[in-house]
Amino acid sequence: MPAVDAREAPRPPQASARARRHARRHASGRRLFAFDRRLGSRLVAGADEAGRGSLAGPLVAAGVLFDYGALTTRELRSLSALNDSKQHTCEAREALFPLVLRSAARVAIVSRCVRGIDAHGLHNTNLAALRDAVRAVTSGLTGEVVCLLDGFSVPDFGRPQRAIVDGDATSAAIAAASIVAKVMRDRYMRHADEQHPGWSFADHVGYSTPEHRDAILRQGVSPLHRMSFQSLAYQQLAL
Repeated sequence: MPAVDAREAPRPPQASARARRHARRHASGRRLFAFDRRLGSRLVAGADEAGRGSLAGPLVAAGVLFDYGALTTRELRSLSALNDSKQHTCEAREALFPLVLRSAARVAIVSRCVRGIDAHGLHNTNLAALRDAVRAVTSGLTGEVVCLLDGFSVPDFGRPQRAIVDGDATSAAIAAASIVAKVMRDRYMRHADEQHPGWSFADHVGYSTPEHRDAILRQGVSPLHRMSFQSLAYQQLAL
């Protein structure tokens, strides 16, 4: 049998698939930053939230401001895997979190508690939190700032805004805000698991999973549960 040049040997399909996935992950940040740059402003602020669809725990919104006149090539490369937080594992989000903090010109975090959500309604609370996050991260700035929000327009905060559908998979500033909001909320819920044992908050971070619904059926609700949320998990209880 003739010898085969190793350079011409076909790659194993599995290794090739892994390489393609790796390349896609590390191309996402370049695509998102390119979108922001095309907006033509030096300062771009993005806001996103975490926890809107959960049964328990706070809603956390974050605002991130990138200064495209100051971002270095090294910082851009460090965020080459930046993407919508839902596209990352917990470990990947934790790895990106300090990189966002180091690269952003400003970061703001806003939290809304369960009782406030129940009192004012989830949608109103979400819009107010996003507004406060982007207002905080742009406070005191002069000149043009492009303000981007994931999915929703919010009440006026004194600057022009753009709501972008699937913004956390489109804009670097929104994606960075989604990472910050998700990491901060998940950390809170892991700590809450120690304060409220039995509901496994560290595992599902408050979202409706079979394990979470079983825990509610078994031991009722905790102070962290949103009673205004219309869920079958609550309808099975005599509340």
